Amino acid sequence: LRKVATEVVKKGKDVRAKVSPANVSKYLGIPPFRFGKIEEADEIGSATGLAWTEAGGELLTIEVAIVEGKGKLTVTGKLGDVMQESAQAAMTYIRSRARELGLKRDFYQKIDIHIHVPEGAIPKDGPSAGITMATAIASALLKIPVRKNVAMTGEITLRGKVLPIGGLKEKSLAAHRGGIPTILVPKENEKDIKDIPSVVLKKVNFIPVEHMDEVLINALQVKSPDEIFKEVDLDFDKDISTKEDSKSPELRH
Repeated sequence: LRKVATEVVKKGKDVRAKVSPANVSKYLGIPPFRFGKIEEADEIGSATGLAWTEAGGELLTIEVAIVEGKGKLTVTGKLGDVMQESAQAAMTYIRSRARELGLKRDFYQKIDIHIHVPEGAIPKDGPSAGITMATAIASALLKIPVRKNVAMTGEITLRGKVLPIGGLKEKSLAAHRGGIPTILVPKENEKDIKDIPSVVLKKVNFIPVEHMDEVLINALQVKSPDEIFKEVDLDFDKDISTKEDSKSPELRH
């Protein structure tokens, strides 16, 4: 308002100023924060999580790459101890579900898995990215893209249970702002949906989940759960190629 008043004083009483989304940067300057947007395409090994920050909610991209190796799990992106433990829990869940996912019992012994969270200069921590990490890992191993229009938040246990998180309102606003129409949330957070602004509720579909299997069914680009869960013998030999198959590719949770 001060800049508008200054403009009126300089140019005369007849000056009329209207602040709108198109010219607001003229008066307020460059936005101090950069907000995430929905991915341009469904990606293999890339899932969208949601984070809580002091500035509000934010989209959190989780990337997973698979290379030849000896079973090493690498986590980068300036992650805190809790978030690193979430990555370990996510990996253990995937290993425990090898049979159902159609993976060989020792699939992890000849590959290295790298989990990266972009914007590496910003510290990140918290448990709520657990289901996002597990989704990105499963996507990379199964070579099934993650739906770009789905974001998620939730802590994961070794048995695949999805535990409640905080900051659902702020995270939902971030998804809405980024153009994401579907959010997977812990079943126990269903009661918090009533606190979310009506403008968001009209545009965003919330899907409550209790187990990681439900997350994969809703997040991966499949027509049937049978494309994910194959119920094969643990000795089933599935080739996990390290070749790229598609052209695609402090925060607190």
